[in-house]
Amino acid sequence: MYDADGTLLYVGKAKNLSNRLKQYIDITKLELHKQIMRTLVTRVDWETVPTESDALLREQELIKTQKPKYNIMLTDGKMYPMLALTQSEFPRLLKFRGKISQRRDVYGPYPSVAALNETIKTIQKVCQLRTCTDTFMRNRARPCLLHQIGRCSAPCTLSQTDYGARVALARRILTGDSEPIIADLSAEMQKHSANLDFESAAACRDKIAALTHTANRGIRRVHAHSANLDWPNTVAEMEKWLGQKIECAGVFDNSHLFGRNPVGAMIAFGPDGFIKSSYRHFKLNDASRAGNDIAMMAEFVARATARGPKLDLIIVDGGRAQWNIAHKTAPHIPILGVTKGEVRDGDEHFIMPDGTECRDMPKDSKLFLLLRAVRDEAHRFVITYHRTVRAKTVTASVLDEIEGIGPTRKKALLLHFGSARAVGDADLAALMRVPGLGKNAAEKIYAYFHSDVV
Repeated sequence: MYDADGTLLYVGKAKNLSNRLKQYIDITKLELHKQIMRTLVTRVDWETVPTESDALLREQELIKTQKPKYNIMLTDGKMYPMLALTQSEFPRLLKFRGKISQRRDVYGPYPSVAALNETIKTIQKVCQLRTCTDTFMRNRARPCLLHQIGRCSAPCTLSQTDYGARVALARRILTGDSEPIIADLSAEMQKHSANLDFESAAACRDKIAALTHTANRGIRRVHAHSANLDWPNTVAEMEKWLGQKIECAGVFDNSHLFGRNPVGAMIAFGPDGFIKSSYRHFKLNDASRAGNDIAMMAEFVARATARGPKLDLIIVDGGRAQWNIAHKTAPHIPILGVTKGEVRDGDEHFIMPDGTECRDMPKDSKLFLLLRAVRDEAHRFVITYHRTVRAKTVTASVLDEIEGIGPTRKKALLLHFGSARAVGDADLAALMRVPGLGKNAAEKIYAYFHSDVV
């Protein structure tokens, strides 16, 4: 909210902008300081961000940098919580509020302490980094409880040969690079399971579950800037740049994990912003294309253009090969390629609809920021869908085929035995020892796996 001189008076956030603004209509129902503010407001601006977390962080940024007079929260030095890895022989994982020290590798801010604690819990489970103070560590004579429950490698008293690798792994998780880690853990879990080492397989399974849960909560390193996009004027600038009218543009991206769970997505935008009703996601129909980004792109573009919505422009995330296949698949629609270059944020250039390359667009221009924003929105949308599909695949098992074995009993079986294969190998007596299973269910499971045994 701004006054007549253009001075920012107040920053707020809302899921429903209309309902929020209605709170300010009846001035008599407002607190005294807000009544005064309300008489000064002459203009209200807004911007849309993808999530509530992004809204919290954007609010903090505006309040900290512009110091609006009528915002009480966050103007007295308070901040959202952050997470850091200290720079020492055995880096410590800690949460804090306040100034960022150069002696720390900082991640955040986080929208809540609960989200931060969840992140720390995940790092402890997967990487086993210490969280204790230097003084506490130096005065230990034996490992603490966290080591006993598998959440710390105990550098205080035990020799460490791979602590640096653990720290590097934590940094990858905190910067959102968890997909390859999950793939490695999945392969390791299968190896342990094949060797009948179900305890180690269960440990890998728990790490995968923790990483997947954390990834779905959107852990990432947050950059302290946000583009306030002027959609109508910037899309008009894009129309002038490309020489065509844009009512609806589609942006495509693919995702898979070493060929598994291949999916694609298209987001759409126009002069008024993102068009959520036109968003699409796709499961790959042709299994022979799995893992081949170019072939996958061809199928997804073909399906999207065949079924609508009507697109005036297609934007593909990738290089010349992606541009070529999209142009071949939809020759009647102009194709714009967004090429990452060697650095994802800062080295992007563009393949124009006529096949020429554009490398001279200013990186701080509204058009460049809009193109980056729609590219990132497509990436967010497809990654979210891929994680959903993968999570369903991970939880599916042969146990789902047994009548009467619901989620609760399935969970009890997997927790007890470590894998569906171990459940199948168990005898009836072992099945009956599973808490909460019961004799009838145990007999049903045993019969399912041993129906051919005379």
